[in-house]
Amino acid sequence: MRSIRSLLGAALAALPLAAPAAEPIHLGVAGPFTGSGAMYGVMIRNAATLALEQANAAGGIGGRTVEAEYGDDEGKNDKAVTVARKFATDQKICMVIGHFNSTCSLAGKPIYRDAEVVQFSPGSTNIHVCEGSDYTFRNLYRDDYQGAFLADYIKKVLGLDRVAIFFDNDDYGKGLKDAFAKQAQATGLQVVTTQDYVREKTSDVAPLLDLAKNAQAQAIFIAGLYAEAGTIVKQAREKGIKTQFLGGDGLFGPGFTEIGGQAAEGTLITTPFMFGPTSSEAAKNFAKKFKERFGREPDTWAALTYDAVTMALDGIRAVGADRNDLRDWMAGHDSPEHGFKGITGVTYFDHNGDCLKPAMVALVQGGRFVLAPEQME
Repeated sequence: MRSIRSLLGAALAALPLAAPAAEPIHLGVAGPFTGSGAMYGVMIRNAATLALEQANAAGGIGGRTVEAEYGDDEGKNDKAVTVARKFATDQKICMVIGHFNSTCSLAGKPIYRDAEVVQFSPGSTNIHVCEGSDYTFRNLYRDDYQGAFLADYIKKVLGLDRVAIFFDNDDYGKGLKDAFAKQAQATGLQVVTTQDYVREKTSDVAPLLDLAKNAQAQAIFIAGLYAEAGTIVKQAREKGIKTQFLGGDGLFGPGFTEIGGQAAEGTLITTPFMFGPTSSEAAKNFAKKFKERFGREPDTWAALTYDAVTMALDGIRAVGADRNDLRDWMAGHDSPEHGFKGITGVTYFDHNGDCLKPAMVALVQGGRFVLAPEQME
């Protein structure tokens, strides 16, 4: 008599073999998931998570799921180099979404270029980010546009004549400051003082504020990120300084209002995108799904990251997961007619990989960002 074990083995052998599970498709997502810019990282991670969950719920791509490998650059160029090397040498990763900070994108650029893998930034605005690499793209404007826009806004819309500049002494802050100062000179806006500070090392900005006050600045422009900007506006109001504050898009996010508190009220900030009554139905649906999933409203950086990931997924559907095929597919989006239509508008690139999108002006009102009543024509 055959043993039970042998009978069971024969039965199992007769069963059809299950097809092996297809290898997942991998995207790299790089950003400041810890450190002073961690609130940006939260939005980036959550938006990427939502985009991939939606794609996988719809069956993935060609029956394969899409997974993200997250790399924490802490907003620092040396950490960005480590993340870039890890992603570049991992042949499973077909494209990288990131980095957020300009200094990190610049640090990673030669590594991604040499490895022939696309880096697609949803946040870096320094003018040099995309130059010199066929593998670097972004889906928002450059700082030369943003800086000039802000100088014109102060002079032509607000009607002010004297401005002080405070800038973060990194690639983003310096690039934005330079563009702003150049346009200020061209438009007749007088820069009465220009002062730098170092990110994560700025706790007492009284000397900077005194210089701006003594120079009779009518406005203070901050070219930096939300944490230091929140400290600056808070200490200014504590000193009784009522000067109008303006900032670049590095201030846009809940961290600025949380740190600045009541002092952040009335600050005007440029942004490449805002959710609001005029947003598309797709944008409103994303905002609804994002809040349901994560319990908080998405910001500009969540929207841009979502667009970057969904554009990458479209590319993989179209040409597969080969790194060079994806680069060529991205570069083919070279006009509005051939652009990617996302929730933040149409994304298309010039010969450098730069994206041509307009700016909007947000106002902090009631602890929230709303569309400023006066926009640039």
